[in-house]
Amino acid sequence: MTPLRKIAHRACFFISRTVYLTCCCGCCSALRPRYKRLVDNIFPASPQDGLVKSNMEKLTFYSLSSPEKLDRIGEYLFQKASRDIYRRRHGFVIIAMEAMDQLLVACHSQTLNLFVESFLKMVQKLLESTDPQLQILATQSFVRFANIEEDTPSYHRRYDFFVSKFSAMCHSNHGEPGPRDRIRLAGIQGLQGVIRKTVSDDLVENIWEAQHMDKIVPSLLYNMQSAEKYETVSCAEGGGAGGEEGEEESPPRLAEACLRDLLARASFGHIRSVLRPVLTHFDRHDLWIPTDFAVHVFKIIMFSIQAQYSYSVVEALMQQLEAGRGGVRAARAAVLAAIVGIAAGDSVGPSVLEIINNILTNLRASVARGAEKETEEKLYQEALINALGEFADHLPDYQKIDIMMFIVNKVPGAAKPSRADAMLQHILLKSLLKVGATYKTTELSKAFPAAFLEALLRLSSATEPSTRVLLQRILHTLLDRRDNVPRLAVVTLDYDAAGLSVEKCSRQDLIFISKHGYAIFSALYEGLQLESNSTENIACIYTTIALLCVELAADDTLCDLMLLILAIQQSSISNPVLSVSQQCQLQAVSISLAALLPHVAKLPRLADYIHKVVEARREECGHLLPPLQHEYRLSDPTLLPAKVPYLMMDQMAISECLKASGVECGRLQGAAPYCGGGPLQHRHSWIETGAAAGRDSLADIAAGTEPDSAASSPTLARQAPAECAGVSLEALRRAAEGGSGAERRDAAQRRRALNLAFRTAPFHHLMQVTQPKYEIQEKLEEIFRSVSEEPLLAPSLKSGPPLPDLCLY
Repeated sequence: MTPLRKIAHRACFFISRTVYLTCCCGCCSALRPRYKRLVDNIFPASPQDGLVKSNMEKLTFYSLSSPEKLDRIGEYLFQKASRDIYRRRHGFVIIAMEAMDQLLVACHSQTLNLFVESFLKMVQKLLESTDPQLQILATQSFVRFANIEEDTPSYHRRYDFFVSKFSAMCHSNHGEPGPRDRIRLAGIQGLQGVIRKTVSDDLVENIWEAQHMDKIVPSLLYNMQSAEKYETVSCAEGGGAGGEEGEEESPPRLAEACLRDLLARASFGHIRSVLRPVLTHFDRHDLWIPTDFAVHVFKIIMFSIQAQYSYSVVEALMQQLEAGRGGVRAARAAVLAAIVGIAAGDSVGPSVLEIINNILTNLRASVARGAEKETEEKLYQEALINALGEFADHLPDYQKIDIMMFIVNKVPGAAKPSRADAMLQHILLKSLLKVGATYKTTELSKAFPAAFLEALLRLSSATEPSTRVLLQRILHTLLDRRDNVPRLAVVTLDYDAAGLSVEKCSRQDLIFISKHGYAIFSALYEGLQLESNSTENIACIYTTIALLCVELAADDTLCDLMLLILAIQQSSISNPVLSVSQQCQLQAVSISLAALLPHVAKLPRLADYIHKVVEARREECGHLLPPLQHEYRLSDPTLLPAKVPYLMMDQMAISECLKASGVECGRLQGAAPYCGGGPLQHRHSWIETGAAAGRDSLADIAAGTEPDSAASSPTLARQAPAECAGVSLEALRRAAEGGSGAERRDAAQRRRALNLAFRTAPFHHLMQVTQPKYEIQEKLEEIFRSVSEEPLLAPSLKSGPPLPDLCLY
């Protein structure tokens, strides 16, 4: 070799060692590291020719046989690709990336860490370029890497750059739709790859931190909201991104699939990490109105997470209900109503009542805000009530009863409530009605526990007529077991055309009505006596009583129901606060209910009698028959109910009809019609000791007998002052013998009636009817004045003022 050639060879050698170039003369290629020669050989002379496959196989074999060289091979490929990116030789960059991908797939997982750093540097370099083609290429390579499971953990690897870059690609605003969609798809795929690579490895970076979730979640939602329509399916229905092949090629579908994947991998502690950016994104971009997209997203969340975590989603949404303006609150409540039913199936114990309590608290806060933006508040309240109903609809029946008892205990008292309390009564009863509509009654005793029934009946005297209507509709919902409410909604006499469904009353229901019938009938009767009643109030109470007739028609209850009907008829005459229209309406209600009883109980004699009364009214007083009218204009005052007693139903005639049909009607024959405290019999009362012989009946007391000291004593009969003037021997003999047979029978009948009344009437009623009409202080002063005017021992009882024959006090 000539000296000149030796100098050139040595210079070429040093240059090749420094800049990693092939010797220009070709004489020193053997002096370069083998891995570099193998890498150089995979590149063709022209990038259009693509990767040289035979040389790529040699490089792959060398990498597998010498895995310690993987990091150097990766670094060298990265340097070559970096130079080509700078020189805009994108064809060679694509070849270098393809070689990286093949080496990544071929390498065993144990040695992958030696190569991954160079690979990720290559991917990052391509993502930093401005060419969409290179960005998409890099994303595809990263997704392949994300699908490889590594056995060896990597503590130093970070994905901050990839999260930020892929999120930015999701928001691409490229001018042309085609490239824009491809870039967004690539960004979503990249985020999906990051999620799959990080959530399953606790040793790598925590992807659930706020700095990452604040980029990932909004990016997915941004793409999902661009969908033309929202069709949410559950995971059980194949709810991925779409059932048909090719549907995931749109950004909204792929973003939905990525969000589902993210939520499916979330543990309980990570659910709120996803929910927080979701709620923030909806608030910042005003996505609550309209609610279609919000409902779609939250249903995806509920269907994707594990079932036992669904309560946390409902809780997080309820915490945001009160924030923002009224329309946004109503929209959030509508979203809550759409998803709360999904959480109900997995809510148990305290979580159920906590959800109910939170909804009721928000309702109370809405009512407290008053008339501010009343329309928006009403929408908000309706949405909350719907949410309550949807939640209860998916709970078992025993929990529905607990919820209804919980709600009714939150209702303010009925006695003179303030305007805010009256509004709250109305709203809470609407909530109660919504829950009650989801309950299927089997036995009345289960539908009406004692405390629940007492609370409901206490509200029957609410101040607002609309509130009383709601209460009656709640009773309709819980009483009706055979869908008879629509058939009994209008007061009528034509029950044959109504098509009522009637079944035999069960023993359990008879026991229930024997215990609580007096309280129920009393509340219904008193509800008909209110001056503020509208036609709707009276019609609703009619429906309630009609349902009781249909559900409880039996020989044991016929007399009690008929007593209530006769009392309603009598009240239209005796109640001075009722208007003419209300009097006529009560007459129509009583005759309609009387016509219903023989229809459901098969009493032909009673049906004939009622038919005669109806025909007589139809000829003379048609206004005393159904249907109800809002206003009655009577030209003839003699046609008022009080002026036509001969067209009223007669208690004795009805007793005879029932007796002829084989019904035991002793209670009906021995009692006056119920008038707000009369003998609507309760046969198993807590009062077991009745009145002794000689005492006036409770019906007589209610009819007007003055309950002074003599009448108030259960052991002594009242004596008229005239009888005290002189007592003959014959009178004493009759008293000792007990009187004649007729007198003894009358006394026995009075004792039975009074005993029955004292056994059935509630304590407050007994106090009311036996309470004297004077105060004790006033009576004592009257006695002392009369004593001071004349000597205590008058010469003759006839000449002096008559003293009370018995002092109670």
